Parts: sequence; structure tokens; C-alpha cells
Amino acid sequence: MNVKVKRLRPNAALPVYGSANAAGADLTACLEENLIIRPGETALVPTGLALAIPEGTAGFVYARSGLALRQDLAPANKVGVIDADYRGEVMVAVHNHGRETRVIEPGERIAQLVIAPVIRAGFDEGELDDTARGAGGFGSTGTK
Repeated sequence: MNVKVKRLRPNAALPVYGSANAAGADLTACLEENLIIRPGETALVPTGLALAIPEGTAGFVYARSGLALRQDLAPANKVGVIDADYRGEVMVAVHNHGRETRVIEPGERIAQLVIAPVIRAGFDEGELDDTARGAGGFGSTGTK
């Protein structure tokens, strides 16, 4: 599958897979200068790209594990969703979960993009069937 990409700024970098079997393609910060994110703050980071996600799929924006682990920076909404009909700039809301001020540099890899199939469901109101679990939620199935 190919995804059409439009550069909105000359310094925008196309998504790139970091290894032969990587599930996500790296998205980079399209910035003119360093972006400072203080502890507890969220910043909207532009990628300089617009995408034409194929119909029947969506783009899912996930954290880069190294950035989250070493810099405490990860998408604020945990997983961003890019719908197939969205044609605006892909932006990543990056949150600083740590106690130190962090800096995102121009061209830095800030998130990863996974393209995956989407199933659109119909929703029918009615009675639900019984299950062994029932309404048991949060921790109801045990810890091990």
C-alpha cells in the first residue's frame, strides 16, 4: 500500500521506517528552531506533512519508545488518529511527563505512524446477551 504525502514546508521529512520490520514509520518535527516543553506542558508539534490515508484504513500516531523512556515525551492523547478523509497538516501533541524541561529539535523524530485497517460498525440498540464476566470491569479478571 502506498500513502500519498504532500510536503507543506520545504524542510518537512517524509515518514521513514527505522528497520526492515518496523510497524511504525517515524514522524519528525518540522520546526524552524528548538521547541521547549516544560514539565507538565503539552506542545503541538508540526510535521509539515499532509497525508491521503487510503479509504478503509486510518493512521495511528504512537509514541517513540526511546523518546518516552529517555526524555519523558509522548503523545498527549496516547494514540492519535488520522482519519482517511483528513487532509490537513499532521500535528503531534507532545506532552512532557517528566520533571525536567525538554527540547525538541528541528528534524527530531517525535512519534511513529502506523497505517491499519478500520472496521466501521453499525450500532443497534437492544438487550445484551449474558456472559460469565458480565459487567465486571477494571481488574475484575484478576492480576495474574
